[in-house]
Amino acid sequence: MRTHILVVDDDPHIRELLRFLLSKEGYSVFEAENGNEGSVIMGKELIHLAVVDVMMPLKNGWELCEEIRRYYDIPVIMLTAKGAIEDKERGFTSGTDDYMVKPFEPKELLFRMKALLRRYQMVSSDLIQLNGISIDRQGYEVKSEDKVFILPLKEFELLAQLANHPGRIFTREQLLNLIWGQDFEGDSRTIDVHIKRLRERFAEYADDFIISTIRGIGYKLEVKGK
Repeated sequence: MRTHILVVDDDPHIRELLRFLLSKEGYSVFEAENGNEGSVIMGKELIHLAVVDVMMPLKNGWELCEEIRRYYDIPVIMLTAKGAIEDKERGFTSGTDDYMVKPFEPKELLFRMKALLRRYQMVSSDLIQLNGISIDRQGYEVKSEDKVFILPLKEFELLAQLANHPGRIFTREQLLNLIWGQDFEGDSRTIDVHIKRLRERFAEYADDFIISTIRGIGYKLEVKGK
C-alpha cells in the first residue's frame, strides 16, 4: 500500500510543486485548497501524513491541525510564510509535529516527512494481530487459533478500521464516512447495529479484544494486555 499524503494549501503553485515532488517519491497525494476540504478528505481517505498551510479561508491551518490531532493519529507538518516565534508557538500548541517556513527547500521537507513517518511507524501491514485474533485485510478474513470468521464486508471493514487504531476513539460520523462514504443516506444507528453484531460474533474472545462504547461520542477497540 502506498503512503497517502494530504497537502492543504490555498496556493495552487505550492500544491502543484508538492504534487510533483511527492509523486516522484512514490507517494499518493491528496490536495485541498482550504481547511474544510482537508477535513472532508480526512474523513474519506486513509491519510498517513498531512502538510498544512496556516493562512487559509474557511478553516485555517491551526484549526485543521487541532482537528486532526483530536481525531487522527498521524503526523502533521505546517508549511507557512508565518515564521515569527509566536506563530511557531501557536503551531506547536495546535499539535503540529514540525514547522517549515516558506520559501522552503523541497529536499528538506522530504527528509522531515520521512523522519516523521518512521517515528509514527506508519508502515501499514495487511495483517492486524489482536492477541489470538488476526485480521487479514487483503484476504478479508478473520482468524482465531481454531476458527475462521467470514464477515459481511461492512462488518469486516468496520472491525479492521477500529483494530488498525487500537485505543483511538472514533465518532459514529467518522466511521460512517470512512466505511459507508459521504453519500450514505442512513444514520448513526447503522454503526450501532454493526457494532452489536461484531460484539456478538466475538463475545468469546473478550480476552483478546473488546469494542468499548464512549458515551455520547462513539467507539474504540481495546486490545487486552496493551
